[in-house]
Amino acid sequence: MPNHIERDSAPLPGTRPSRPRATGSSGYRAFDFIMALFVAVLLISNVASSKILRLGPFSFDGGTLLFPVSYIFGDILTEVYGYARSRRVIWAGFFAALLMGATLAMVGWLPPAQGWEHQEAYLAILGQTPRIVVGSVIAYFAGEFSNSYTLARLKLVTCGRFLWLRTIGSTVVGEGVDTVLFVLIAFAGVLPAPLLTAVMASNYAFKVGIEVLATPATYRLVNYLKRIEGEDYYDWDTDFSPFTLAGA
Repeated sequence: MPNHIERDSAPLPGTRPSRPRATGSSGYRAFDFIMALFVAVLLISNVASSKILRLGPFSFDGGTLLFPVSYIFGDILTEVYGYARSRRVIWAGFFAALLMGATLAMVGWLPPAQGWEHQEAYLAILGQTPRIVVGSVIAYFAGEFSNSYTLARLKLVTCGRFLWLRTIGSTVVGEGVDTVLFVLIAFAGVLPAPLLTAVMASNYAFKVGIEVLATPATYRLVNYLKRIEGEDYYDWDTDFSPFTLAGA
C-alpha cells in the first residue's frame, strides 16, 4: 500500500493503513523549511500583537493577521508527518518565543545610551510584549497541541478521509483554546471588558474563517507534500503526551 494518499483518497473503511518508514526530519525535503516558516510566523505575530486594530466590524490584535497561518502549518505538519514530528516543531516555536520575550524585556530594562531618545517609545510599543509573549506561549502551547491532537485522532477515526473536516475541526478546537487563553492573559486588566470580549470574539471568528478560506490551498499543499515526501503518517501507536519527544 502506498505511503501517500492523493486527492483525499483513503484506505477502505475498517482497514489499517500501513505505518510509514521511520526517519528523522533530515530524511524529508520540505520539513525543515516548513518548521522555519512556522517559527517565523509565531515570532512576527507576537510582536505585531502589540497593536489593536479595527477592520470593519472586527477589533483584534495585529498578530491575528498572520497567526492563523501557524495553525495551517500545524495541520499540514500533523497530516503529512504525524503528531510526534509536529510536537517537535511546536516545542521549537515555544522556546523561540520565550527567547524573544526575554530578549525584548532585557533590552527594555537596560538603560539607553546617552543621546538615544526613544526609550519611552520602545517601552510604549514593545514594553508590553513580554506579557503578550507569556500569554502567547501558554495559549500557543495549549492551542497547538489541542489542534494537532484533534487532527491526528480525526485522521484515525475517518481512515484518512475528509481532510476538510480534520483541518477545520481541529482549528475550531485549537483556536478556541488559544484565543480565550491569549486574550485573557495578554489583555485582561489592560482593555475594558467590552473591548476584551470584542477582541476575543473577533479573533476567534477571524482565525477560523482564515482556515476555512485556506482549505483549497491546504488540500493542494498537503497532497503535494505527501507526493514528494512519500509520507502520509497515521498515528496508530503514537504517544500523544505533549511533554515527550519520544518517537519523533
